[in-house]
Amino acid sequence: MARLAQTHGLTDVQQEILSTVRDFVDKEIIPVATELEHRDEYPQAIVDGLKELGLFGLMIPEEYGGLGESLLTYALCVEEIARGWMSVSGIINTHFIVAYMLKQHGTREQKEHFLPRMAAGDIRGAFSMSEPALGSDVSAITSKAVKDGDEYVLNGQKMWLTNGGTSSLVAVLVRSDEGHPEGTAPHKSMTTFLIEKEPGFGEVRPGLTIPGKIDKMGYKGVDTTELIMDGLRLPADRVLGGVTGRGFYQMMDGVEVGRVNVAARGCGVAQRAFELGVQYAQQRHTFGKPIAQHQAIQFKLAEMATKVEAAHAMMVNAARKKDSGERNDLEAGMAKYLASEYCKEVVEDAFRIHGGYGFSKEYEIERLYREAPMLLIGEGTAEIQKMIIGRRLLEEYRFQG
Repeated sequence: MARLAQTHGLTDVQQEILSTVRDFVDKEIIPVATELEHRDEYPQAIVDGLKELGLFGLMIPEEYGGLGESLLTYALCVEEIARGWMSVSGIINTHFIVAYMLKQHGTREQKEHFLPRMAAGDIRGAFSMSEPALGSDVSAITSKAVKDGDEYVLNGQKMWLTNGGTSSLVAVLVRSDEGHPEGTAPHKSMTTFLIEKEPGFGEVRPGLTIPGKIDKMGYKGVDTTELIMDGLRLPADRVLGGVTGRGFYQMMDGVEVGRVNVAARGCGVAQRAFELGVQYAQQRHTFGKPIAQHQAIQFKLAEMATKVEAAHAMMVNAARKKDSGERNDLEAGMAKYLASEYCKEVVEDAFRIHGGYGFSKEYEIERLYREAPMLLIGEGTAEIQKMIIGRRLLEEYRFQG
């Protein structure tokens, strides 16, 4: 029998890339992931290996030193990496979103300055929208940029930056009222700035502080941080695209492809949970036989496998829609919603199959059980996804009465 979640219609190059990534995950990530996660240790050796494989430049165009691959290829690689350890896929994903935003919206000078070094993995990206009191209401951003001669001065506090400490480039969304009269819709008075900084914690450049890592229930290893701007000065050429007021649309474009990748992460974690559950069910004996031979467990395995297949199919569909150049916010929202919810359910079923041993840190499923909840809120909660889906459905099925 073939593995679950196979993708049909891939080219030889795509299959070779995925095979290479899968081997790397099996040999270099899975054997060490739980130990590193329990220590909350940044996986530097793994990141260096991904850099050697060229994954930091997977979707960056060849003219800038990348591999020029599709979103589908990237999402399938993320799925494989998340199957090994979801935190590693987060390191890649945030970098990818910033590179994508530069590719799609950056000026020629910005692309030439950043993309070659991002493709090589020498610059690591992070992006920042959220704020301590913000939640899902992006229009309520209070961080602000004020024009001062040839520069902008940024002030405010941002929250939940993946790669906040280890990154050297942050795309940050702030309000910029310059050129936008009072009464302008909030989303039309936001600008994305490109902030170069030193990796690390504390004051990483004048006016910019990364206080330290946020201690989390799961999703460890990768650094999640705050970002504080206090009189941070940036030249005007660090406005993404060179024009203010476009930041909201640029960020939403990045988040849209980010949702495909969060769906891919959910698929990868669910696949690993199924693998652990089906293996343990054949090893654990009760009442004189493996628990896999009990009908109740077989039903559970059947449900888990079906959810893995369904989530993978929706994720692939959303990626292919984006690659075709079509609008895919409906498909991306559906894929992110379904994959994250199914991931949580598959992980919990695998946890139940393990019984009391699932509660032990000696078993990998314990780590997955703490990681899955992050996918329920990352790149927009289930409620936000359902709002997006509902609005798009009403556009497509508008009643003509």
